[in-house]
Amino acid sequence: MKPKPCLFPIALVLLIGWGALRVLPAAGAAQCDTLAGPVVQDARMALETGDVTPVLKWVGPQQEKKVRAAFQKALAAKTAAPAIKEKAEMEFFGTLVRIHREGEGAPYTGLKPGAAIEPVVAAADKALETGTADDLIKQVNDAATAGIRQRFERVVEKKKHAGESVAAGREYVAAYVDFTHHVEGLYQKAAGGEAHHQDVRKKHPKHGEVKRGHPDPQHKH
Repeated sequence: MKPKPCLFPIALVLLIGWGALRVLPAAGAAQCDTLAGPVVQDARMALETGDVTPVLKWVGPQQEKKVRAAFQKALAAKTAAPAIKEKAEMEFFGTLVRIHREGEGAPYTGLKPGAAIEPVVAAADKALETGTADDLIKQVNDAATAGIRQRFERVVEKKKHAGESVAAGREYVAAYVDFTHHVEGLYQKAAGGEAHHQDVRKKHPKHGEVKRGHPDPQHKH
């Protein structure tokens, strides 16, 4: 008996890749736009230590001046009244996150509470903290499997009645298109990521590495 094809490599892309069309820029917002996200966490660390360096990686060199100015303002307010201190800190957090989001080409709609973080993004952060992606992979695989199975069962059911009427046939076609596009999207994202890396390696080979199909530039005929 031949083993059934495994969809798990494709499944890993659901919320990270193709599913990102629905979740990320929500994921970007859910992670970077929250008070519990990594950007604001680095900003808190910067204020605690008095060193702005931890947050500069989140912005480009052209935006450093604005971030440093907001940082110095918040730092100067550390010994002020609680309300003034909190206001200065939030302005610093907001400035930093806004500039970071603009650099991603994403909109900034204000800081969100930590509870706004998507479960899968929290799981991704936890995976990085613990050094294992097992729980993250299971969570993504479960979601991907459920999405594929739901669409598959729907199109199979619609196919049974497709010949009964034009309307039933159209329902089948709609379900079929939704199912195949969903799976195709998952696969293209999975394959596309590796294809992109291979393309980059071809365009920018490592030092001393010769591009495949091209003669050694130092070889003389």
